[in-house]
Amino acid sequence: MAKLADIEVPEGLIASARDGVESARAALYAALAPATFGLIRRLVGTQAVAEDLFQDTMMTLYEHLDRFRGDGPLGRWVRRIAVTKCLMYLRSPWHRARLQLAADVELDSPELPALVVAARPAECLDVERALASLSPTARAVVWLFEVEGYSHEEIAQAFGRTVSFSKSQLARAHRRLREWFEPQSERQSCSPV
Repeated sequence: MAKLADIEVPEGLIASARDGVESARAALYAALAPATFGLIRRLVGTQAVAEDLFQDTMMTLYEHLDRFRGDGPLGRWVRRIAVTKCLMYLRSPWHRARLQLAADVELDSPELPALVVAARPAECLDVERALASLSPTARAVVWLFEVEGYSHEEIAQAFGRTVSFSKSQLARAHRRLREWFEPQSERQSCSPV
């Protein structure tokens, strides 16, 4: 699957979609949907929320397609819409309240988050689980910086925070991810006791 920002769509197809041609809109959807949903799912971490935000992103795309100026690939413009919607969700007071309630309730058996799909290879499951172990904000910063190629300045601007916020979130997330992947074996001393 190609990165969303790299997906280019022919101008003729965009013009037809602007004019309301259903086949052109379907072709846009087919070109953009997999990468858009993948980005959203990894930023928010919850399948149901990702589905809602994906639908909202695609509706915004069609409603505002006439505002696309063609300065870059259409995928980059859609990525900005998707990231904005995800960050609005992550910053919402409703989401923060839900996180607080979830932190107050202890689960006896941690379940695998909806982010993980059972049909994937073991390596993918480990990465998905490791990302799911991060806070939503840290996961979003890691994904935007490491995968989408955002700079710290762009991440800070998207979150409405400082550059040091982005850098510290990334450093903490990297530390937690390293802990996740380091072997948990007991280290024995080389010297006899």
